Amino acid sequence: MRYRRLGHSGLFVSELCLGTMTFGGSNDMWGQIGQLGQNEADALVRTAHEAGVNFYDTANVYAGGRSEEILGQAIRSLGVPREEVVIATKVHGQMGEGPNARGASRGHILDQVKASLGRLQMDHIDLYQLHGVDPATPVEETLEALDTLVRHGHVRYVGVSNWAAWQIAQAVGVAEARRLAPIVSLQAYYTLAGRDLEREIVPALQAMNVGLMVWSPLAGGFLSGKFNRDGKTAEGRRASFDFPPIDKDRAYDAIEVMRGIAKAKGCTVAQVALAWLLHQPVVTSVLVGAKRVEQLTDNLGAVDVELSADDLDALGKVTELPLEYPHWMIAQQSAYRRGLIEDEYR
Repeated sequence: MRYRRLGHSGLFVSELCLGTMTFGGSNDMWGQIGQLGQNEADALVRTAHEAGVNFYDTANVYAGGRSEEILGQAIRSLGVPREEVVIATKVHGQMGEGPNARGASRGHILDQVKASLGRLQMDHIDLYQLHGVDPATPVEETLEALDTLVRHGHVRYVGVSNWAAWQIAQAVGVAEARRLAPIVSLQAYYTLAGRDLEREIVPALQAMNVGLMVWSPLAGGFLSGKFNRDGKTAEGRRASFDFPPIDKDRAYDAIEVMRGIAKAKGCTVAQVALAWLLHQPVVTSVLVGAKRVEQLTDNLGAVDVELSADDLDALGKVTELPLEYPHWMIAQQSAYRRGLIEDEYR
């Protein structure tokens, strides 16, 4: 396991992060993703820890708070010193009745951090993330609330999830101008089956030195290698919960290339998909979730898969995004200047 610095912070996290969305679900949406109880979750956390994972991600809204409870207890049962693990959770989703029980207002954030700390059985959260965009709350109010949590020691670092590039840039600028706790990370969807992030968000993150945590790196299991173009689908989350949306024809094209690479390297298709992400310079950590220890063990093996330049080129070409405006114009108009820069370093 390798460790990478999270954005421009001094915090180092494992390149694979255990996601806990499968913890605690019941007969609801979360139950379609996973219904793991304490013993099953303990086994996954133990497996991840023994593999060198120090990074664990949850959210207050997962299974109505049960995911946080189960993760917190698993960490305690494991007996790992608190300072050796990095715990990330999120705030934004509906956690009660009424209009103030969700969003990114000061009141909701201050209420929910106390609730999350209680469920986790911890005195601080290492990375507290805004789980979505709240158009009803000024970004200044949100960032000042997060800064209060950092100054009080309840939270160490702050990040966002599922934000657009301009929104991230706005928050980074406001935080810098007001000397508030900086945004160090974005958690976002990014896979070989969905490279939309590369249009605007990836360049923005690289320019602002903000770290990237990837959720659903196998596109909800679609890139696991269990699905075929003939329409036959394997059992799994995609069979009952078809999310996130993807262009399945392009994804099947990618899977065909991935199967060839996996066969040549003696690894699984899922490991190739995860390894591709780990080879992307913008990626800090990839979230892997599981229902079984065997599934998690397979995902953890992705850190040992080395993709060659030819492998990356083949995967890149089969999943390449079509250029959209203004990108085709930027490419055309900047070609001359880019050539001058390349000549300078020859």
